[in-house]
Amino acid sequence: MGNSYAGQLKSARFEEALHNSIEASLRCSSVVPRPIFSQLYLDPDQPPFLPEGNHENVKPKVEELDKELVHRYSQNGNLDFSTNQTVNEMEDEEEDEDMSDSSSPPIPYSQKPAPEGSCTTDGFCQAGKDLRLVSLCMEQIDIPAGFLLVGAKSPNLPEHILVCAVDKRFLPDDHGKNALLGFSGNCIGCGERGFRYFTEFSNHINLKLTTQPKKQKHLKYYLVRSSQGVLSKGPLICWKAASFAECRSRQSSAASLSAKPNSSVSPSTTPEGGSANGYKSGFTQTDSSVFSPAKSSSAVNLSGTQDPSRNKNIVKPLGLSVQLVGKAFSAAPLSLRATDVANAGRNNVLSSTASRPMPHSTSPSPGCAAGDQASMSSSGPPKKRHRGWSPGSPVPPPALAVPVPTIRPSARTEPLLSVPVPQSMLTGILQPQPIPAGETVIVPENLLNNSGVRPVILIGYGTLPYFYGNVGDIVVSPLLVNCYKIPQLENKDLDLLGLTSSQLLSVENMILLTIQYLVQLGPDQIPLREEFEQIMLKAMQEFTLRERSLQMSAQCISVSPGQLPWLARLIASVSRDLVHVVVTQNSLAEGISETLRSLNEMKHQQKLPDYVVAICASKIRGNEFCVVVLGQYQSRALAESMLTTSEFLKEISYELITGKVSFLASHFKNTSLGDDLDKLLEKMLQQRGESVIIPFNGDVSECVSSQEAIAMVSTQEPDLDVDTFQIYQPQLTVARKLLSQVCAIADSGNQSLDLGHFSKVDFIVIVPRSEVLVQQTLQRIRQSGVLVDLGLEDNGTAYQRAEKYVVRLDNEIQTKFEVFMRRVKQNPYTLFVLVHDNAHVDLTSAISSSLSHGEPSHGLADRVINCREVLEAFNLLVLQVSSFPYALQTQQSRISSSNEVHWIQFDTVDDAASEDKLYFGLNEYSKSLQWGVTSPLLRCDETFEKMVNTLLERYPRLHSMVIRCYLLIQQYSQALMALTTVASLRDHSTPETLSIMDDLITSPGKDKNGCGHMLVIRVPSVQLAMLAKERLQEVRDKLGLQYRFEILLGNPASELTVAKHFVMRLKAWRGYEQDDWIPRTYQDLEGLPCIVILTGKDPLGETFPRSLKYCDLRLIDSSYLTRTALEQEIGLACCYVSKEAIRGPIVALDLSEKEHEKANGSENDSDELLIDLDRPQSNSSAVTGTSGSLADNGVSSSSAADKSQKQAPSLNFQTVAHSSVDEGTYASFTAGETMKQECDSLGNQMASSTTSKLSSLSSVSQTFRWPAHSAKDSKALHAALPRIVILSKAAYCLLSSQKSGNLPSSSSLLPHADVSWLSSLRPLLHKDMNSEEQSLYYRQWTTARQHHADFSNQGEASGSRSFHPRRLLLTGPPQVGKTGSYLQFLRILFRMLIRLLEVDVYDEEEINANHTENSEITQSSNDHWPDIEIFSKMPFDLSVHDPKYRTISPVYTEQLSRVKQETSKETKSEEPKKRETMSMMLTKYAAYNTFHHCEQCHQYMDINPAAQISDSTLHAFTFSSSMLGEEVQLHFIIPKSKENHFVFSKQGKHLESMRLPLVSDKQNLNAVKSPIFTPSSGRHEHGLLNLYHAMEGISHLHLLVVKEYEMPLYRKYWPNHIMLVLPGMFNNAGVGAARFLIKELSYHNLELERNRLEELGVKRQCVWPFIVVMDDSCVLWNMHSVHEQSSQSLEPGGSGKNVSLKSVLQHIEATPKIVHYAILGVQKWNSRLNARKAKAPFSRCHVRDFILLNIDLTQNVQYDLNRYFCEDVDFNLRTNSSGLLICRFNNFSVMKKHIQVGGQKDFVVKPKIMVSDSLAPIMPLQYICAPDSEHTLLAAPSQFLLEKFLQHATYKLFPKAIHNFKNPVLAIDCYLNIGLEVAICYISSRPHSVNVSCEGVFFSGLLLYLCDSFVGADLLKRFRFLKGATLCVICQDRSSLRQTIVRLELEDEWQFRLRDEFQTANSSDDKPLYFLTGRHI
Repeated sequence: MGNSYAGQLKSARFEEALHNSIEASLRCSSVVPRPIFSQLYLDPDQPPFLPEGNHENVKPKVEELDKELVHRYSQNGNLDFSTNQTVNEMEDEEEDEDMSDSSSPPIPYSQKPAPEGSCTTDGFCQAGKDLRLVSLCMEQIDIPAGFLLVGAKSPNLPEHILVCAVDKRFLPDDHGKNALLGFSGNCIGCGERGFRYFTEFSNHINLKLTTQPKKQKHLKYYLVRSSQGVLSKGPLICWKAASFAECRSRQSSAASLSAKPNSSVSPSTTPEGGSANGYKSGFTQTDSSVFSPAKSSSAVNLSGTQDPSRNKNIVKPLGLSVQLVGKAFSAAPLSLRATDVANAGRNNVLSSTASRPMPHSTSPSPGCAAGDQASMSSSGPPKKRHRGWSPGSPVPPPALAVPVPTIRPSARTEPLLSVPVPQSMLTGILQPQPIPAGETVIVPENLLNNSGVRPVILIGYGTLPYFYGNVGDIVVSPLLVNCYKIPQLENKDLDLLGLTSSQLLSVENMILLTIQYLVQLGPDQIPLREEFEQIMLKAMQEFTLRERSLQMSAQCISVSPGQLPWLARLIASVSRDLVHVVVTQNSLAEGISETLRSLNEMKHQQKLPDYVVAICASKIRGNEFCVVVLGQYQSRALAESMLTTSEFLKEISYELITGKVSFLASHFKNTSLGDDLDKLLEKMLQQRGESVIIPFNGDVSECVSSQEAIAMVSTQEPDLDVDTFQIYQPQLTVARKLLSQVCAIADSGNQSLDLGHFSKVDFIVIVPRSEVLVQQTLQRIRQSGVLVDLGLEDNGTAYQRAEKYVVRLDNEIQTKFEVFMRRVKQNPYTLFVLVHDNAHVDLTSAISSSLSHGEPSHGLADRVINCREVLEAFNLLVLQVSSFPYALQTQQSRISSSNEVHWIQFDTVDDAASEDKLYFGLNEYSKSLQWGVTSPLLRCDETFEKMVNTLLERYPRLHSMVIRCYLLIQQYSQALMALTTVASLRDHSTPETLSIMDDLITSPGKDKNGCGHMLVIRVPSVQLAMLAKERLQEVRDKLGLQYRFEILLGNPASELTVAKHFVMRLKAWRGYEQDDWIPRTYQDLEGLPCIVILTGKDPLGETFPRSLKYCDLRLIDSSYLTRTALEQEIGLACCYVSKEAIRGPIVALDLSEKEHEKANGSENDSDELLIDLDRPQSNSSAVTGTSGSLADNGVSSSSAADKSQKQAPSLNFQTVAHSSVDEGTYASFTAGETMKQECDSLGNQMASSTTSKLSSLSSVSQTFRWPAHSAKDSKALHAALPRIVILSKAAYCLLSSQKSGNLPSSSSLLPHADVSWLSSLRPLLHKDMNSEEQSLYYRQWTTARQHHADFSNQGEASGSRSFHPRRLLLTGPPQVGKTGSYLQFLRILFRMLIRLLEVDVYDEEEINANHTENSEITQSSNDHWPDIEIFSKMPFDLSVHDPKYRTISPVYTEQLSRVKQETSKETKSEEPKKRETMSMMLTKYAAYNTFHHCEQCHQYMDINPAAQISDSTLHAFTFSSSMLGEEVQLHFIIPKSKENHFVFSKQGKHLESMRLPLVSDKQNLNAVKSPIFTPSSGRHEHGLLNLYHAMEGISHLHLLVVKEYEMPLYRKYWPNHIMLVLPGMFNNAGVGAARFLIKELSYHNLELERNRLEELGVKRQCVWPFIVVMDDSCVLWNMHSVHEQSSQSLEPGGSGKNVSLKSVLQHIEATPKIVHYAILGVQKWNSRLNARKAKAPFSRCHVRDFILLNIDLTQNVQYDLNRYFCEDVDFNLRTNSSGLLICRFNNFSVMKKHIQVGGQKDFVVKPKIMVSDSLAPIMPLQYICAPDSEHTLLAAPSQFLLEKFLQHATYKLFPKAIHNFKNPVLAIDCYLNIGLEVAICYISSRPHSVNVSCEGVFFSGLLLYLCDSFVGADLLKRFRFLKGATLCVICQDRSSLRQTIVRLELEDEWQFRLRDEFQTANSSDDKPLYFLTGRHI
């Protein structure tokens, strides 16, 4: 141990460096790798290479780290060390340090035989005592002082730790130093002590080592007791100081990786097959600090590029750090490719460094979990070359797929999963360990060459042997391994699956199921993991059923090991020799070796089985098995499906670069007839000479000279479907769904989005790297006019400027994105929307991509979308748009499932009638196979597949895509030749290819203009695509077809290049004049006959023109075994088609009511929006120029006529009724204006210019008139047809095997290569799941892989995953119209923000202007305040001018009698006329409702979350009211913060009064004296009760007056407001009651305050007597000053100057001698106020809505308690007749908001006892009845019924008064509305009252309403009545009615009949009112 090898160079190290150097030089493109010796010797910081024994000269000390770690472990006793299990496996890496360096197999270490009769079982000592930690974890073990318990690892029991006691002097100290040489230990099992040699001790405990025993190697861990007393594995023993830092960093990285314990799975990162095989890990609560050190180091370790702890700075090939990303490919020709033993396309089990295959335990015994996740927390840099390599060549021949993992054997001694082991393992980090000789398989040399097959070994159950020799010729695939590792599920998941436990299948059952599955696979199918998992699940479910029925345990069903071999052979016997079973006794190695040997020696004509199932029926270890796949097609398909797309594309380019394809290329040099292709073409070229085939309008046999061909131009414009482009109903619906989701986010209460804050919308669209996609998106943005509509650009510049709104994810994005983020930061009031289109395309995380040295664009999306600035910007919404969102819907998704917006379903037949075009997508293609038509839409070219299979056998080393591509090129070339010259080749082209080419060549010939079809050939590899383009172009040109059709390369990285003469033709068709036009998108190629060879890893959502007829996907085969990969290829063909084209059951867009908006979470859904957005757009919108004509269809005012559009549609839009957000009613377009296109493929494909049907879209009716064309009209209109798709066999099988339901079977595949299944036991994805249900399914059952951008989104504890609150996901099938939808969304979002900043205020002219007398007395217009002397001399204007009251009875004045009656004749309509409103922008002084949030007023609005609602206190306040004649008890709810406004009794309990200021108080700028009362009903959300901004934030006293039953709602929404709660008896009362009680209470309070302050020496009259009574709809206040009008003429619509409520109140409160005024008010705003010539600054007239009321002066004037209507007119008339002053300030106006809910709304009058539900509405004339009659009694207050009746009964009650203002109706002491046609003369009965002069007036009627004692007979005798005038006397009950008639001596002059007595139609409990009518005699 003491020898130092510091100076020597260890051979292994030399070999490794040499190997790495060679590899690096092979890979490296530019950098020259460093020479090997300088690597080894000249590293500046290279420490001398130490063998493990030397502890000198080591790395710097790490005491602190160490102490911290130990401290952590000891502190957190409750932390089960299961998390740190990860560390052990990492440390195992050191184990091969001591092995022999040659590449020969290891020689087993010869141990002394065990003494006779002693126990030799693994895990037990020789005395037979159990040493396994599992069994001893609960035991109390006594150990001598100075000894420690440590764990030893036995190579035969990798899942167990053996417990030993060792003297701690022989163990290293904290820093990995100072261990004494030698050993001293005791056996814990039998108690034997004093072992002095580790060799002796290792024999005693049966370690059975194959190498020399060393304590450093086999004593692994300290063991510690947790707080529960459980003995468990602790930290590693750090034998080498150098490795200490490594242990540390690894432990921390492991901790960071496993920091999220999975609910059912272990804390390791493997979600699948994870946990200690399914035990609940003992990870109950973790102290998160344990993981904190992990954060810093995890990044480094994840990188794996250079392990910081081992300073071996060997320059190593960049591609080798792939283990991190789980990418399986390196570009160098290595036979052992750096792969996870294969991403089996889908299952990353582990990844190894390229130079050494890693072992991989697959046994599901406890503790060994190999997972689906390539979890590589540390594989470190490559170390020594593995012994498995053929010593001959340092660079073995290249392999197609993956390295073979070396697999540790593992003995299974206890029953599977019987003992819970508190440990878990990080997947696949098992390092090679010595292996007994019997467990190895030598792969025969030249296996692939001899047999033509590269066998694939599917890992089964048990451990695979160790492979060496020619390992490049075999592939090990973990495809099915996780199916056999059945996870432990939680009970809820078990119930979901219908199982009782997840341990139902024995190994024997699994083996039989596997064989059965292989037998039933067809000859052209490969095993699919998802299929097999479902078979296993079904089997378990059947066992569960059987178990339940037999009431016995499942074990009864298991097969005994003896029966297994013959049962297995029995099942295999039906396979026609395609499945063989090999059974061996000792190990799997025998079976595999046997299979490989026979394969190698087999003669070529022999038939191979497709599958060999090797079973090892071992007595000791139980049954193990694996499957060796030998089928030519199957083995290749499995091997290729293990590579990800990027990997196989690299593989292909590697094969092309290294010239491996030369054999294949030479094979295709000849035609199928054997002629030399090139020579044949040359010969044809010479025969043709100068002439070429006619470009169009002629047969293929016609030739013209090339000059003529170029000059040929179409004579007339074809009716191409170009550029017709608009928004369709489904797009509108989805845009609205998006908008309502944004509103839901804003309403959600987590303060993540404050829509009231923004006044503008800006956006950026991020698209993947595709030039065509960028151009396409730009085109849509330009055509939609969205930039102009959002006010971002003006009309002239929008076209050029559009480019800054679309950014491509390439290397320049960083700078462009920074500019965008700067804009976001600088414009806090703009809401930015970041649209991430095709969001599924690049999901690599930024970290992993920087390490994998992958494609440069990798991880860019993550850097942009998930960067901190984006996540934190409060004014940025992220909208991810995807057709294949599955990879964004994992357990770690950053998007909440409620923020997903799915395209509406296409499943109703009912709406089919309303659509011209129907969407034809993947599901429809799949269903179309059942139509039974002769030429199906989805086809599989069987002939082609047969040819491919023959070639695949001939060229086993080439990737099948290369072979398919070469064959495809040959097929198309030969078809071209066959159709033009060499007819004999017809039989050698497949019929499919021939018919496609025939159509392509002949269609331009039949067309006068040269229009034809497009064919898309999908060739994912760029190199192959370029090859195909060159070859096909060459053939085309030599055949003279270069003017007939074009061949284009569709490469995402470059723009389209089209030959000049074709561009000329395209321009001629479109009638474009400009020279510089070139086609930039595929849609620009509409009508051009062409072949597009579409290349690139993924199709990126480019839209193809209608003329696309064929999609050739024959190259898309078994490498595309994920749902996204396969479906996005088919997505190329999806489009909208004419209804006639669809056979079978029609499917249609669902526009039914069920797409109604979902509730938004707030009580009234999105009423706020409804109110604001459903209004018609006002004619003079004050907001933007465009809003008046922003059409629902997106046809915005910015549309300019475009000469390419020949049609002039006239649109007639109706507003869409059922939307939650509507864009308003819009100006109709005249026929002369062309319709502007609106966004997305929907537009291009639906708006066919040739369908002249009337398309009526659910609620938007549109009529298109197409101008008459010339002769073209005779031509049949061509319908839009679905494309024809030619698939490979593999893809065809996946898409066609749909039995029922809506989804093709491809939907059950793994959704995306970057995610993995969480568990092999999971329910099936139902065939009928819609996209919402699929999303929830994927969120439950898939998890992001380590290189996925969302992988990092895992909370410390599961369930705390953070969704980003401002991120939405829009999903919809490909080409359905998503772009149009999100552009429309931007537009309506802007509209809505403007609407949120706008308010509809009433804008109505004053009425009755002609009734007013011009007063002689006026004040000068410059006065700020009224002069009481002048003012008191002004007459009061009795007429009501408020436009709200245009339908009430006019008040009689002398002027009124002179008015011509005819003018007042109005058509009587039941429906009140809609009141005029106008939209105003809110200013900073507005009053707001609950929907407003901002930083300034949130304290005012929101209660502090810490404080509960109970912080406000309830106080009763009782006073006696003379009017009510009883005590009234009101309740105050006073928040703590507002208690300073009140006076409480000394004990602080009883409310005494509300504080009032003094009249004499100096005007304080920051105070308003008057308390503000706002009665409100039914408007808890919509009432404008937030006065914070209106009061400029100053403290003020504001009381809400609410009814008792509404109090909880108001209290919930306005917790910081003082509430005044009316007594319960007023719950049904009208507004009169609220005003009456406010006034009564205020007067009572004034008296109390006067008494209180009097004691303090204040005079009674000094207490401030005013209150403000204000409606809850007052929104803005304005000041109109004279100076403004003279200096600048304001146009109508200007609103004077907006001022705050505070300044208005302070101005009015400053009025001189204010106490002499009874009521002060302001006028109501209308838009014509400023335009009018200046009028008097003050008027003496009616005021309402917002008044300052002097409660002292008006003490004896009451509001009528019972009134529902006109209570303020009534009160004003009473006040004026009492001689009090009412003053209106005309320089101020108040704006009232139009609120649609609540307020003074009518009762719904219903019968008291409902007889039937469907009653006709009750008319007002039915509100009364004869007393005691059988009339239907109504459930409504009597006063309400009376007032409503009087409004409508004018003709019956007062016939003489109608339209007769000279003879009004006399009303004494009351004003009641008795109809518009009748004038009312108000007279007060009080003595000294001021009344209108009645000299010489004859009244046409008399109205006495609840008259009091002031009304006497002599008063009535003063008035004169017309003969036949009518009388109406109203009283509380029948007796007072009789008394009143007697008291007033009415019978003298009035005639009564018995039948003239009536009552309101109430029951007697509801106290009806009675009235009597009579005629004047």
